[in-house]
Amino acid sequence: MNILGIETSCDETSASIVRDGREVLSNVVATSLGEHQKFGGIIPEIASRRQLEYINIVTAKAVEDAGLAMKDIDAIAVTKSPGLIGSLLVGITFAGALAYALKKPLIHVNHIHAHIYANYLVERGSPRFEGIYADLPLPAIGLVVSGGHSSLFSIKDFRHFRVIGQTRDDAPGEAYDKVARILDLGYPGGPVIDALARSVSATDIKFPRAELAGSDDFSFSGVKTAVLYHIRKYAGSAGYSVPKVAAAFQESVISVLAQKSLAACRSRKRHVLLVGGGVAANTSLRERLQTLGTAAGVKVSFPPISLCMDNAAMVAGLAYVRTRPVDG
Repeated sequence: MNILGIETSCDETSASIVRDGREVLSNVVATSLGEHQKFGGIIPEIASRRQLEYINIVTAKAVEDAGLAMKDIDAIAVTKSPGLIGSLLVGITFAGALAYALKKPLIHVNHIHAHIYANYLVERGSPRFEGIYADLPLPAIGLVVSGGHSSLFSIKDFRHFRVIGQTRDDAPGEAYDKVARILDLGYPGGPVIDALARSVSATDIKFPRAELAGSDDFSFSGVKTAVLYHIRKYAGSAGYSVPKVAAAFQESVISVLAQKSLAACRSRKRHVLLVGGGVAANTSLRERLQTLGTAAGVKVSFPPISLCMDNAAMVAGLAYVRTRPVDG
């Protein structure tokens, strides 16, 4: 079954064809990020305007890259929520019109759930193809960390995602972007802060960590504010180091994400942790969770870096399993 996925929840315009919910035949992503950088964040009007321009081209390219024709598409999937309203409307309207013209089923997908499903996608011919479901059995705990979201899920199967924890204020990616702005590092902040943090072996700076005892929720606004006060007090003084500030900030964020996620696995007796979202590309987070997961007897899975960012392959993949029996 070949499903064409359409993803336009933020600034990316993506189309992908996935076969039988696992094999990525094509995955095309166009981004307007360069136009947003000078503003230090996403401008919704610019994003939706570019998506209107790109979506036909991106979809045609995805079909071509897959070596298929439109007649070979069995269903169309599209992100319904959450996301920027204007951007979502572009994708939903386009996908709906295409499904109507081709007389194919239209499947609406939750963007956040799709980030979790990205763990089950494989490139064409990958040796992981046959064993991927056996390697990552459900039920599991899911962690989505991105610019707009920070959520923990208890996942019974691909139709049942129950939120057990979420951010009470800033999402981790949002905190990275705001701290990068404070440090005058540009936008987006995640990659540059991760690189700076890894450039120093240690830092004696300690920023607060919102433990929120007794809860699976997250909070990252406090550490962002602590960074601001630290810079106001120490910037320009002897020994002040932007890389050390970045390392201390990242340590605060990553330690909480790791601790909360593995605690959720322990308390619910889950042995699989599925991680997704843009911040899942952070190299330090990947290393920390893999190390702690191994020690705790938890299989921690991340999608390939290319599938951590918003993409249509995860949308098409999840749509497929939503059409199958519950046991997948």
